[in-house]
Amino acid sequence: MFKSYEEALNWIHSRLRLGIKPGLKRMEWMMERLGHPEKKMPTVHIGGTNGKGSTVTYLRSILQESGLKVGTFTSPYFEHFNERISINGASISEKDLVQMTNVIKPLSDELEQTELGGPTEFEVITAMSFYYFAEMNPVDLAIYEVGLGGRFDSTNIIIPHLAIITSIGLDHINILGDNYEQIAFEKAGIIKTGVPILTAAKQPEALNVIKEKATEMDAPIYRLGEKFSIENHHSLENGERFSLQTSKRYFESLEITMLGQHQTENAALAVEAAILLADSYLITEEHIRHGLKKAYWPGRFEVISTEPLVVLDGAHNEEGIDTLVAELTRRFPRWKKRLIFAALGDKKVDQMIKKLDSVAHTITFVSFEFPRAASAEKLYAISSLDKKRAESDWKKAIREEIHTLEENEMLVITGSLYFLSEVKPYIEKKG
Repeated sequence: MFKSYEEALNWIHSRLRLGIKPGLKRMEWMMERLGHPEKKMPTVHIGGTNGKGSTVTYLRSILQESGLKVGTFTSPYFEHFNERISINGASISEKDLVQMTNVIKPLSDELEQTELGGPTEFEVITAMSFYYFAEMNPVDLAIYEVGLGGRFDSTNIIIPHLAIITSIGLDHINILGDNYEQIAFEKAGIIKTGVPILTAAKQPEALNVIKEKATEMDAPIYRLGEKFSIENHHSLENGERFSLQTSKRYFESLEITMLGQHQTENAALAVEAAILLADSYLITEEHIRHGLKKAYWPGRFEVISTEPLVVLDGAHNEEGIDTLVAELTRRFPRWKKRLIFAALGDKKVDQMIKKLDSVAHTITFVSFEFPRAASAEKLYAISSLDKKRAESDWKKAIREEIHTLEENEMLVITGSLYFLSEVKPYIEKKG
């Protein structure tokens, strides 16, 4: 039995040695032994390449405004591990996490002795979340973010009220496939029989796959730009304003505080989801407006300092970099942009760096302590920018960049979300 939070967390993290093991058999085995907690609560399932976390946050905030107790399961965490399992935005307590670990550990040990083998870290955490939301701290509804792909993701044992596929991009191509059709096929694996599917996917080849799967599963499909659409978008100093025609009604001048045109798409998905859920829950226009405005998700084109101007953005794949470059060009056309960039070594970074080169005045490539982190030198070698450097100490790089920023310059720190989760508390602590 684990007695401390540290012991429990160390055991959970020790499961990382098992890597990624696709398939749902181990999850189904654990759920059977736990009395199927995944079937004891309503759920919403959110997959896609980019925008999952933001969409979870918008929807959670709207539902919370309506008075519901809403569980969220997200990954990766940004500052604290416990964020991954939260209720109404508040992370699970250390005491509850220890208690849950003591429930799951014996099952893990037993499963290890079977032909299925032991559960991975992500499977363990997913199982914990189901038990927590259904048995330990029951919620009115739980929103589940897919960890990787969809079809074989450990969250894919739920039959949700509705499912959302935010976008399709070329990420995790060594696992999910190297083209939009293959990746869309994996993401579309969360589509269930008769369950409405919402999507903001744009590429025709990806959309065709999603539509085919929806037809096969007799699932009503709600596509952004068809069943619901954004109108009259305007960027504000501290957010975005847009109107939205949903499948059932029109909302004029909705506002969000997260920056970027792409965030209006994530918000639109959440509003359409709320409209569909309103058949089962009391959700008003006031709940939607207030929920959108209050929603906050760290590290997504986040201005963490205005003097000097410092922006954090977790652009960790090619589509994310496209969005970042577009927003920097649109919002800050006259600023010289100094960039700090870190990435994971298993990412395809060539095109990402090429696009960053196109907008950067200078780039500093850094590494950070993480098993899969790319070296600063490797990233540096790919860049064709004249004003570039490699720095192994990312904290030193940030200090130097911030202290030498001139009046018309801004610092943009971007790349892996694992990297940004270390950067943000460091900068905030430094003040």
